Amino acid sequence: MRVTLPVKLKRLPHGEGLPVPGYQTEHAAGADVHAALEGPVLLQPGRHAMIPTGFCYEIPPGYEMQVRPRSGLAAKHGITVLNAPGTIDADYRGELKVLLINHGPEPFEIQRGERIAQIIIAPVVMAAFKEVNELSDTSRGQGGFGSTGK
Repeated sequence: MRVTLPVKLKRLPHGEGLPVPGYQTEHAAGADVHAALEGPVLLQPGRHAMIPTGFCYEIPPGYEMQVRPRSGLAAKHGITVLNAPGTIDADYRGELKVLLINHGPEPFEIQRGERIAQIIIAPVVMAAFKEVNELSDTSRGQGGFGSTGK
């Protein structure tokens, strides 16, 4: 079952001519966003850059927008979203910018209009934190990193 949620977006002047975010297939979970650059950006290995998308969003209350890497850019070039998944809160009204990093061995040129990341709209559940003196026991206990296997 597919659920559709209306999300308002505002095109900024440097986003003129770029497509709105779009789903590439019928069952895609993420909508691709595009680079709203004035000119190419050469991303050197080990470096990161904030890439504008040319749009601001009005995310409905009770939801967040997650910014995730595109698997093709990561697999082929080592380009990913540095703070993945990035979270855009429902009360943010500024431009969506994507923090990309080059983990690959070669410089990577980002062009205007290139698909650079994908966005997902997800419901938000807020925790009601309660401080206690003791927590319940489990078979795992305090076993941390690697405690359940490789």
